[in-house]
Amino acid sequence: MTAQASILIVDDEPSLVDSLKLVLSSFGYRVASAMSASAALKQFDVTEYDLAIVDVQLPDGSGIDLLGKIHHRSPLTEVIVITAYGTIQLAVDAMRAGAFYFITKPFEPDEIHLLVQKALEHQRLRTRYERLRHVLSERHEYANIIGRSKAMQDVFDTIESVARTEVNVMIAGESGTGKELVAQALHLKSLRAEGPFIAINCAAVPKDLMESELFGHTKGAFTGATVERRGLIAAAHGGTLLLDEVTEMPVELQAKLLRVIEERHYRPVGSDTLREADFRLISTTNRNPRKAMEEKLLRQDLFYRLSTVIIELPPLRRRAEDLPYLCEHFFKEYVAKYNRPLRGFSDEAYDLILNYSWPGNVRELQHVIERAVLCARGDRIQARDLGLRPTSKAETGEGWDSESLTDLSLENMEKLMIRRALARTGGNKQAAAALLGISRTAFYNKLKKYGLASEVHR
Repeated sequence: MTAQASILIVDDEPSLVDSLKLVLSSFGYRVASAMSASAALKQFDVTEYDLAIVDVQLPDGSGIDLLGKIHHRSPLTEVIVITAYGTIQLAVDAMRAGAFYFITKPFEPDEIHLLVQKALEHQRLRTRYERLRHVLSERHEYANIIGRSKAMQDVFDTIESVARTEVNVMIAGESGTGKELVAQALHLKSLRAEGPFIAINCAAVPKDLMESELFGHTKGAFTGATVERRGLIAAAHGGTLLLDEVTEMPVELQAKLLRVIEERHYRPVGSDTLREADFRLISTTNRNPRKAMEEKLLRQDLFYRLSTVIIELPPLRRRAEDLPYLCEHFFKEYVAKYNRPLRGFSDEAYDLILNYSWPGNVRELQHVIERAVLCARGDRIQARDLGLRPTSKAETGEGWDSESLTDLSLENMEKLMIRRALARTGGNKQAAAALLGISRTAFYNKLKKYGLASEVHR
């Protein structure tokens, strides 16, 4: 920051200007000067300055008046007002006009240097805030989903395209990426938005109870069925049914679900009566669905029925540009919830957030910020409040596509590097080839050689 900061000194006393230039330049600042208010304004017309040090009495006007004109041209520039004739009223006028500080001559080099440091730190924080506020004013939130990265904008566009249709949608992504939020967005923007949104976590229901949970049962259908029970398919009538973690559903039940999708009828357990199935089906999985098919966890015919449209949610480590918006969202949420007097994050905390690998994705980030808001003792969240250790994003591998490094054969290493290059470039083959330092043709040949072409979607 110091080496990049630019300062304009506005004073008609050459010896003071030279002295300030010498002192501030020695600390790495870029320092320019102007001998009058009009000369200063001309320089602001062509150059942006982080800080202006302005004398109150100038040959062509008042430094207080110049302060207002500087802020009109460059709102984020901090201004320190200096004078040889300090009065309380003059100091009040300067601060009301927007000065960062008012100081009287003479002053020591260390004194002005410390004041300049504080002014530039304040300017940097204001600049960061304004930049973030400007970016946040653009589309970064969609149906309670936060994301301005291209990957998330593509997700939003897909939701818009398919929400008002009846096609089945599969949402794939690691745990904590927000799959259920996307499912809810699809429902809320669909023609069935007035109907129910019913979700079942296939991984959380015991296998022997899954069929009854889904289809319902009649009284006496099995031991313990003392009353008739309405299943979730019936509960979702006229709305949306979400099968969360569908690859955890027993394979034998998948065949029955397939028939319901095809025939739009179902039978409760123990019943001979067909009932209408009227729901829009959305499914999620934290597995690679194609690998799940290879491992016989997901029937191929059911996969094709479920996945008319597939929405793939990227892990947080591949959408790092969304971290500022997510942090801002969760910070505001929990500061308000717990009524905490916090102003934001320290630089160290912010850097740790940006460089952490986030294996738990958005859900982990949410919990970390909630804890930090509760634990913070000052007016800003510090790195220690986050409860994280500095990590490299490479430590966690790349989700679905990570491979064991126990086999260090050239083939396995090449496959791993290709997958990681694709992950870093969001699947862009040309960019991945450039990242690996090989031609696009050579990259395509390697995709074909290792059977990776089917994993690349663009």
